[in-house]
Amino acid sequence: MLRLAFRTLRLRKGGFIGTFIAVFFGALIVASCGGLMETGIRGNAEPQRLAAAPILVTGGQTFELPKEDPASLEPDDKRKFEDARLPERVRLDDGLVSRLRSVPGVSDVVGEVSFPLAAGGKPALGHAWDSAALTPYALVAGAAPVAGEVVVESSSGAKPGDVVQIAARGKTESFRVAGVAGAPRSITQAAVFFSAADAARLSGHPGKADVIGVFTDPGADVETVRAKVAEAASGANVLTGIDRGVAEFPEAETSGTNLIVIAAVSGGLSVMVAMFVVASTLSLSTQQRSRELALMRAIGTTPRQLRRMVLGEALAVGLLATALAAVLGPVLGEWLFGQLVENGVVPSVLRFYQGWLPAVVGAGAAMLAVFIAAFVAGRRAGKIRPTEALAEAAVTRRWLTPTRVIVAALCFGGGTALAIVTVAVMTGPIAASTAGPAVILWAIGVAMITPGVAKVMTAILQWPMRLLGGIDARLAVLNTRAGIVRAAGAVTPIMLAVGIATANIYLQTTQQELANQAFTEDVRADAVIGSVAGGLSPDLVQRIQTVPGVAGASEYVTSSVFLEKPYDSSDEGRPAIGLTASGAAATTDTKVTQGDLTALTGRTVALPEVFAKDFGRGLGDTLSLRLGDGAPVDVKVVAVTSQRPGFESLLLPADLLAPHTTAGLAPQMLVRAAPDVDPAVLTERLREATAGLPVSVGDRAALVAAHDKDQAVGAWVNYLLVGMIIAYTVISVANTLVMATVRRRREFGLQRLTGSTRAQVLRMAGFEGGLVALVGIVLGTVVSAGAIVPFCLVAADSLLPMGSPLIYLTVIGLAAALALAATLVPAWAATRGPAVDAATAGSD
Repeated sequence: MLRLAFRTLRLRKGGFIGTFIAVFFGALIVASCGGLMETGIRGNAEPQRLAAAPILVTGGQTFELPKEDPASLEPDDKRKFEDARLPERVRLDDGLVSRLRSVPGVSDVVGEVSFPLAAGGKPALGHAWDSAALTPYALVAGAAPVAGEVVVESSSGAKPGDVVQIAARGKTESFRVAGVAGAPRSITQAAVFFSAADAARLSGHPGKADVIGVFTDPGADVETVRAKVAEAASGANVLTGIDRGVAEFPEAETSGTNLIVIAAVSGGLSVMVAMFVVASTLSLSTQQRSRELALMRAIGTTPRQLRRMVLGEALAVGLLATALAAVLGPVLGEWLFGQLVENGVVPSVLRFYQGWLPAVVGAGAAMLAVFIAAFVAGRRAGKIRPTEALAEAAVTRRWLTPTRVIVAALCFGGGTALAIVTVAVMTGPIAASTAGPAVILWAIGVAMITPGVAKVMTAILQWPMRLLGGIDARLAVLNTRAGIVRAAGAVTPIMLAVGIATANIYLQTTQQELANQAFTEDVRADAVIGSVAGGLSPDLVQRIQTVPGVAGASEYVTSSVFLEKPYDSSDEGRPAIGLTASGAAATTDTKVTQGDLTALTGRTVALPEVFAKDFGRGLGDTLSLRLGDGAPVDVKVVAVTSQRPGFESLLLPADLLAPHTTAGLAPQMLVRAAPDVDPAVLTERLREATAGLPVSVGDRAALVAAHDKDQAVGAWVNYLLVGMIIAYTVISVANTLVMATVRRRREFGLQRLTGSTRAQVLRMAGFEGGLVALVGIVLGTVVSAGAIVPFCLVAADSLLPMGSPLIYLTVIGLAAALALAATLVPAWAATRGPAVDAATAGSD
């Protein structure tokens, strides 16, 4: 039977193209998502400025977080703890440098600090000259710097003796160029080197090192020395090889984690869609061969032989398709990665890597779908008795099998459960985590009963169609009702495309609009002052508060903190905002239900009502926090606030939160105009007051636009990856409709021989395509509503999503146009030439 299967493939190439397309694109998308995941897991970034040191030591970016209330845990029970990642850089004490020098096999140890600055208006990183050995930079002119001097790169154009303006930590200072240095390789980030004392002062973290570079004795085994360094630097990260890149580019590790999440979500959705589309396409392909399979049963072919033949054909096509997808998967994966880099989602230093495993996963998922679909189709064909096979071959009527009923019940049950969880348990935008996956469950459930639903909808729509289209529409309705299983095969991918596109796009637009509303409602500032070089000077806020027309000014710092006491199970921390007590009330619209934001000084916190209720804390109580860099602090509750559900943040003093961020300073300041002052006038006064400082001044529109831009980056990621999946379903729509129409060449020929003109046949096909599109659009809308409505009820207190209606109109318009084009074009091709030739042609 396998030999017969291969002969069938050679003789019916056109009949298997549809299956090949579905399997190929499914495996291709899954493999490309796998490449993104592998890139994220590896997190490879080539070290550049720190490449000369074979061993790099960085602060540990995780801490042990109990999975349960610590009061009920044994300290030695490690299974009850998990690692929580700290969002800010953890620095090392300089004392570790001297301790590491005594480690056997170590020849030298260099501590390194990095801080952002602007030199001559261009962004760069500042370092101590001692750390130049980590590249190594070498002087090409001049000498090493002393206090008040710098060494610059050759590309800067400066020469020894020049004076350059350096902006750092909110101030601008003049430095004399002592020397010019060059690096042996290309360095992404420009460097400016200072004396050790100046570097410590400008970094804002004296006595701390960002990274420690360790050089080994000649001939020493790096891994052996690394193990000894790890013992001496307990709790720190000790890196060698390609892993050293994250010490220089910590954003690569964070972006790698985000890339894993993006790839996992998109890949999981891709696998489900691919398996569904492949199964649907192969099922349609087998149905179209029902007469051939029936004849084989009638002449004595056993059910087992028939199953082997169908399975062999499908696996042969699947192997060809997955082999090609395995070759092209890295190409698509690298293109997707390039798009993510270009749009700032991941840093350019992160290296794309795709080995053999993603290709195997993609091929395995596609081949599993092929096997299951072929097995089910072959089993069904083999179960029919020979005397019944020919009778059923003309029109497939039976579709509701126990398997369909069970799958539909499970999917509808799962979708309903997710909807209940979304409405009853979730709050705010996080509800999308349960509402989003529901669309696939609803889609699969509806797909299982599509023949029955399509039959009912066709019966409802037949009367208006007959009124509009006359005899051609009537024939289209009769054809659709007679071949309802075939029509359902075309309806399903349209339903899937409309459902996935509508649900995911509107979920994203609603989340983005909610975030923008929460931000604009909370921030009352008329102007914003932003840093262009590492942060604002701590004394700037007092200076701005004295500017005429200023009603209030507050530093604005964002980070995340972890609650240790009382116990909080969140492993991602809680959002925290740092404000200046004297200007907090004027620049934010946070509603205070108890206490006063003016008391937000020292070690204090303003707690959202929902947190106060959950943690059983109120005014005067104490919370034990771990700040973004892991520093523990006890804070007193001085206010309780009411904030938009899902967007709650702890409010802390800016001078408490900022030093424990990577920058160490507030990146921006909010300014509120007095009631009788025009915001435009205020903005101009602020520019005058900050003249000569490394800051930028913008109005409220600039502040909102900056926030919207940050939100748009996350939205763009979703649109890109979901768009790729939607493109696949669109291909499957065209593929399925073309397959269904091309196979009807003989039917069209017979229709023309009985008196119909070619134009009438095409009009009939057009009405069929329109009917299929309409049913698919209605079902897709219902599917998307299963995800959108619960989410919007919780997040926006509305049944309808936020976003332009043009989005939905565009989706359904494209679906209808695609359905009509994929029906009419092959119908036009099938009706070319004499009708008698078409009527006597084979079914291939």
